[in-house]
Amino acid sequence: MSRRFQTAGPCRPGIDYMIPASSRLPEVPGLVDQEGYFVVHAPRQTGKTTTLQALADELTARERYAAVLFSCEVGRAARDDYGRAARGILQVIREAAEDALPTELRPPQWPDAPDETLLGTALRAWARVCPRPLVLFFDEIDALRGQSLLSVLSQLRNGYRGRPSQFPASVALCGLRDVRDCHPRNRFAIPRDPGAAAGGDPSRLGTSSPFNIKLESLRLGDFAPDEVAELYGQYTADTGQEFTPAAVGRAYELTAGQPWLVNALAREIVVKLAVPASAPITVDHLEQAKERLILARATHLDSLAARLAEPRVRRIVQPLLAGDLIQLDPYDDDLAYTRDLGLIAPKNPVRIANPIYREVIVRVLTSQVEANVVADPRSFVRSDGRFDFQLLLREFAEFWIEHGDVLTSTEHYHEVAPQLVLMGFLQRVVNGGGYVEREYGVGAGRIDLLVRWPYTDQDGKRRWQREALELKVWHPGKANPLCQGLTQLDRYLDRLGLDAGTLILFDRRPGIADITERTQFDTATTPAGCAVTLLRA
Repeated sequence: MSRRFQTAGPCRPGIDYMIPASSRLPEVPGLVDQEGYFVVHAPRQTGKTTTLQALADELTARERYAAVLFSCEVGRAARDDYGRAARGILQVIREAAEDALPTELRPPQWPDAPDETLLGTALRAWARVCPRPLVLFFDEIDALRGQSLLSVLSQLRNGYRGRPSQFPASVALCGLRDVRDCHPRNRFAIPRDPGAAAGGDPSRLGTSSPFNIKLESLRLGDFAPDEVAELYGQYTADTGQEFTPAAVGRAYELTAGQPWLVNALAREIVVKLAVPASAPITVDHLEQAKERLILARATHLDSLAARLAEPRVRRIVQPLLAGDLIQLDPYDDDLAYTRDLGLIAPKNPVRIANPIYREVIVRVLTSQVEANVVADPRSFVRSDGRFDFQLLLREFAEFWIEHGDVLTSTEHYHEVAPQLVLMGFLQRVVNGGGYVEREYGVGAGRIDLLVRWPYTDQDGKRRWQREALELKVWHPGKANPLCQGLTQLDRYLDRLGLDAGTLILFDRRPGIADITERTQFDTATTPAGCAVTLLRA
């Protein structure tokens, strides 16, 4: 059976295409050799479990260690019942050891012990009889809550001095976040005030050093460009079907190497689009797969999208959409939190992690608008197959006059509500055959949009119509941004190689029904804003 691109769980050697674990976390063998206790963290579905399982198998295969990966997910339901959580974890450890280790390395019967020391006593008993040093990977450690999490960390810390003969030689805690980072309901916590639980939330640990014996904190990164090429090259070696170099480059550009997205794009192409094996996979196939993934809102994308309603995520994403600077409280970890979720790129400047997430965020936030647009997308297609862009501007002006107040008043992302209304309208009418590409980011002061519409010219050749827009807002107490917007639009057009574009300026000053400043440019004015068409000589 040929291998496949996995998107529904950990990859399995020989069954799924995968990148060798040694290249993804090369530091782990060295930390184990140092008898280190360490942390591995990364966003969901980046390959943590796949990589850690491969590392555990490799360590055991060297006949030097007894290494086991197991999940703490079983302890989620126990909440603060740390005895119940410990018994569940010990049962999972036993089952994982039976699957991964030869008989002589497996744990003995767990000894009786009080709930407070149950886990530590059991691990101590196993380490004493195991002929090799124990290496334990606690996957999904952040599934544990409150006192259960504190109990596990405390018992590991208490047994640490006895390693390697009296306690596991090396332990890795694996989850979404670093141990030092926390947030309400579940994660590890750092208090705002000395001696107090962070924010007064009783579900937080209330300690700044719950695992102060850690040697390192490793973040599992996304695929590098050569790893994307390697993964797709494995498919080519198996099937003979090539991903063109341009297609591989576009895959990395769209995903920034996010492992689930890299696999999902490829799976969409080879399974869903079913491109014939005799044909190479091209950039056009990548574009189709991207659009299908976004429209389908697969579980991975949907779970990220659900985070947008969280206030701490909104505090980071809303300024990015608006192009404003992000105001960060030094005691808040909202930025670290959104980075750990994978929504924000791990390095500065602050930006959405990849173009697919950037598109998903806007699609989610504009879905209400799209549902209220009754305009027929086909009415915007001219007889020559081109898109009637001027009609779109006129139709949107009417839509905004009639519905703008209602749609912006119910928008959670209030600071960017006008821009979201326009993008929702645009998506609804262009989605019949074209694409909308969006650029936004911290400090930009605008949203840049590019509409790409395919059509066939008189010679029967496929062409692309491209229309550029820039969205800006005139905020109360701020100077008229019209001139700045036209300058920014001009630079955007230079970058795109276009001669004309449209600036849409929303006036949010209270009591202003019209923009009184006039320029030499043609304007289409509405009660709450205007569109300016820039014609370059």
